[in-house]
Amino acid sequence: MSILDDAPKVAAPARLDRLDFLGAAAEWDSGTPTFRFFLDGDWHQADDTFDVTTPIDGSLLARVQRASTKDVEQAIDAAAQARARWAGTPAAERISLCEAAAGLMEERLDAVAAAITLDLGKTRSSSGSEASAAAERLAMVREEVRKITGEYLQGDWIPDTVGKQAFVLREPVGTIAAIGPFNYPLFLSASKIIPAIAAGNTVVAKAPSDAPVPLLLFARVLEDAGLPPGVLNVVTGSGSQIGDLLAQHPAVGMVSFTGSSQVGRRISEITGPKRLHLELGGNAAAIVLADADLEAAVAATVEGGYKSSGQRCDAISRVLVERSVYDDFVSRLVVQARSWTLGDPRAEDTKVGPLVSAKAAERVNGFVRDAVGKGAELLYGGQHEAAYHQPTVLANVPHTAEILWEEQFGPVLPVLPVDDANEALQIANQSRYGLDSAVFTSNLDRAWKVARGLQCGMVTINGAPAHGIGHFPFGGRKPDSGVGREGLGYSIDECTELKTVVMPA
Repeated sequence: MSILDDAPKVAAPARLDRLDFLGAAAEWDSGTPTFRFFLDGDWHQADDTFDVTTPIDGSLLARVQRASTKDVEQAIDAAAQARARWAGTPAAERISLCEAAAGLMEERLDAVAAAITLDLGKTRSSSGSEASAAAERLAMVREEVRKITGEYLQGDWIPDTVGKQAFVLREPVGTIAAIGPFNYPLFLSASKIIPAIAAGNTVVAKAPSDAPVPLLLFARVLEDAGLPPGVLNVVTGSGSQIGDLLAQHPAVGMVSFTGSSQVGRRISEITGPKRLHLELGGNAAAIVLADADLEAAVAATVEGGYKSSGQRCDAISRVLVERSVYDDFVSRLVVQARSWTLGDPRAEDTKVGPLVSAKAAERVNGFVRDAVGKGAELLYGGQHEAAYHQPTVLANVPHTAEILWEEQFGPVLPVLPVDDANEALQIANQSRYGLDSAVFTSNLDRAWKVARGLQCGMVTINGAPAHGIGHFPFGGRKPDSGVGREGLGYSIDECTELKTVVMPA
């Protein structure tokens, strides 16, 4: 029996509509678009293309250019040539352009959201939220630039600077390489591009190979909003072929990357002395204490573990529950898990769509099999088919199970009992990751103690971790979770640098 026999389905084929705003970005052949890449204000072809399939049914969705190293070098050169002109553009004009782009994004939200669903397999609600977040980030660019401030230092406080004064300025880095992940193929790349161009930088962005279409649509939005040539260039192709060139190129002043810890470490090894922003892996622990509102904790835990099919760096990846309420929590968790329907992400009733690929689903199931083989109890789910993996609950997971320590990136919730908050902290902090965690309790003192004790960049109390558009800053604390912070205003800090001007008082 197939796990999809009773799943919600949509009869229509999983195909992109003929979007009326694509312009020169794509040409159509028998209902399938071939997308070009964006370089110096124009849409270009490479010598080769690669196929993009939809995880919904494995069918061909689009063809996309496979950019060569020469193509990437031309994109970097175009960005370098545009730097002085764009940095000299009044900030008010840069802000107005982003706000105009926000209006265009609002007009195209449904089309962009549909492309995210088809390209990645996200449910309609999750894709709509991602498209809306990108539009909102553009609209809130004034919140980004409020952090670009200077400082005046009077020299006569220190003997060796008497008779001098200094102005500390924030200036653009220059050209930024923006490399985003597949799991938020629009928003995470956009959240790098928007503050970068608002601060006066130029950008070469690499679209995620598994889901390249949404970022190309975003480039069309900025093109239609009037972004000058060379300010944003979007290349498509294999990271293993062109990623190193982007990271190493001397004309690139900063690399902003979101993705796996393995690739992040590779980037940090080859970039040399340049600015890095790395948001890497997560392994978020949810700590449920005995005095928590269990119904609310279960609902938040399931949302945190299963939303976007678990393909989120801030997803709840393991649940540590005080022993006195463990059985009650687990029984409630299974009931909640059953309500998260697996199926075609275009269907209204679907809560969990496919993973990005069949290979990803097999990888996640490997963690499940490992845990069960080592003694964990499979209480719900546990099967996979093609790119689909059932929402899964594992109980009494032993400490030797890989799923407790790795970034699984799938809809699986491993649960284990702990004696108290101290044991929960000890287990949570053993992870080599330090991005997000959560604690559920009705006692403010206990919540504060656990939050202070967790070694991660963000702790959410009585709720699932969620980065949203970035009003609150987020980022990693340990090397495998990266360096730097994302967020409204905080991203500006990452893509500007200080210049001190000293002059006579």
